[in-house]
Amino acid sequence: MEYHNPVLLKETVDGLNINPDGVYVDVTFGGGGHSREILSRLNEKGKLYSFDQDQDALKNAIDDERFTLIHENFRYIKRFLRFHGVKVVDGILGDFGVSSHQFDVAERGFSTRFEADLDMRMNQQNQLSAYHVVNEYDEEQLRQVFAQYGELRAAPAMARLIIESREDKPIVTSEELKTVLKKFLSPRHENKILAQIYQAIRIEVNQEIEVLKEFLMQTPELLSKGGRLSLISYHSLEDRLVKRFIRNGLFEGEPERDMYGNFEVPFKKVNGLIVPTKEEIKINSRARSAKLRVAEKL
Repeated sequence: MEYHNPVLLKETVDGLNINPDGVYVDVTFGGGGHSREILSRLNEKGKLYSFDQDQDALKNAIDDERFTLIHENFRYIKRFLRFHGVKVVDGILGDFGVSSHQFDVAERGFSTRFEADLDMRMNQQNQLSAYHVVNEYDEEQLRQVFAQYGELRAAPAMARLIIESREDKPIVTSEELKTVLKKFLSPRHENKILAQIYQAIRIEVNQEIEVLKEFLMQTPELLSKGGRLSLISYHSLEDRLVKRFIRNGLFEGEPERDMYGNFEVPFKKVNGLIVPTKEEIKINSRARSAKLRVAEKL
């Protein structure tokens, strides 16, 4: 079984505009598909640093002197690159979301297809799991998670029902959670609503929005002038953050203007939004919602 089929492989690495003796970072190593493609375009002086917090990804480490795999969350990118003596890089690639491997291993609890214990941790060492969110968050916290990260209109009612159900006994498995929320899963839209529920809990468990913001804020300082960001998002919450940050260097509002009405931003966008072709989606259905944005450091 392939660990992870990299999405928009050529387009994402092309977006980095690789200098063969440059220094690059892949912050979402996974199965190593994007990393291998970057290495294939570097000469013997080039260097690649890749990040992955998932223990399972370490098995895919590449035996290459130019390559270093850092077993950490990419929210700490600057700290761990400094640890390796790197202050400035020529390009950073990120392919956010859940890897094919994480979806396909039933016991990780990421997929709606399998019955599994409520887990969803990308880093198996983390304390917070889906079980804790579902069984220990209060009603208001649960409502916020479902509304904010799942964009679910029924968030208040879902939160209330979970609170009532767990008074009898904890909700331990994905099947138990589905049973509790059954009234919201109309046959026509069951898969879509389940995916939104899972997405909401998963984002909370892994602090995905905070992680993405912390990571993006460090990129202007890390990239050399003309260095590139090449980032794939899979849902509107992430894509909105990436898009705004590239445009304004901020996540909300507008940058401050000088007395002439001009403002400085760290990046300029390169090309427009890139999405997978119909052919790629046919081969890899998980590419369906991918959005690639590329930016260059000014």
